[in-house]
Amino acid sequence: MEGGGQILRVSTALSCLLGLPLRVRRIRAGRSQPGLRPQHLSGLEIIRDLCDGKLNGGEIGSTEITFTPGKIKGGTHIADTKTAGSVCLLMQVAMPCVLFAASPSELHLKGGTNAEMAPQIDYTVMVFKPIVEKFNFTFNCDIKRRGYYPQGGGEVVVQMSPVKELSPINLTERGTVTKIYGRAFVAGALPIKLAKDMSAAAVRCIRREIRDLYINIQPVREPDDQAVGTGSGIIIVAETSTGCLLAGSSLGKRGKNADKVGIEAAEKLLQNLKHGGTVDDSLQDQLIIFMALAKGVSRVKSGPITLHTQTAIHFAEQLTKAKFTVTKSEEEDAGNDTYIIECQGMGMINPNL
Repeated sequence: MEGGGQILRVSTALSCLLGLPLRVRRIRAGRSQPGLRPQHLSGLEIIRDLCDGKLNGGEIGSTEITFTPGKIKGGTHIADTKTAGSVCLLMQVAMPCVLFAASPSELHLKGGTNAEMAPQIDYTVMVFKPIVEKFNFTFNCDIKRRGYYPQGGGEVVVQMSPVKELSPINLTERGTVTKIYGRAFVAGALPIKLAKDMSAAAVRCIRREIRDLYINIQPVREPDDQAVGTGSGIIIVAETSTGCLLAGSSLGKRGKNADKVGIEAAEKLLQNLKHGGTVDDSLQDQLIIFMALAKGVSRVKSGPITLHTQTAIHFAEQLTKAKFTVTKSEEEDAGNDTYIIECQGMGMINPNL
């Protein structure tokens, strides 16, 4: 399927939660740099540390690992990719595990906060957090420092308390868009004018489709003591009458015109609003593991099912007793590509509480 780090994230998290020894072979075999990257290794190491597990094959470039989990304990844990590896992906792998720990946890995650091929930390805070908390848990996410490609150096501190079990979610009513807001940022050597240009271009692009809403995209310059290196980007969030949050985001890079960055994010947002789903393409796959662990039936209405989501479902079903079904949404106006992802969760119970 997706054949990447995501298989590793879903399967090691579930291995840790279920106490199942795991072997993963041909890791990222089809990627340009096969095997474990610093990003994936840090994720494996934090899971190992969270549960006093044993990890073999844990080095950069390794294409096979075996992992034997122990008992999940809380406390303070540090994961450092030492690169611009995404702190958001580290959070993805660790969060399901610490929910079922014996005591509260504090995770210090170091690396890139706004990196390519991963959610930006702003997405994690503005979209992922409020939606995933519908599974009936809360967490705190403090952005200490932002880090960008190539050197990273960002740090995020996540605090959460364990739960007895997760409640299922029902996200099937999209509602109407009530507000659109966001932030366009620059850090390091870049002038604030770039942020203003990204914001203005994004607003113009959205205006062409959505005329009657006030669009508030703040241009910001990250304070020098809160950002390492140079970076830029934008995230735009649409909120609906039923509390759905959908986003579009983009990162700047050398030689890429600021208007283009803004327009790219705006187009992604509009695309996510078109399909009529209650979640955007980035959130889809991130919810799967929580649906699998929850007690009861979860339902999520989404746009076209991404390869990441199909992969997450496949491995969640392999490792848990959860059962997923994906059906094309039969509603009127569902000529646009909408699907219902339904899951009978396994009802994971925290044995420590």
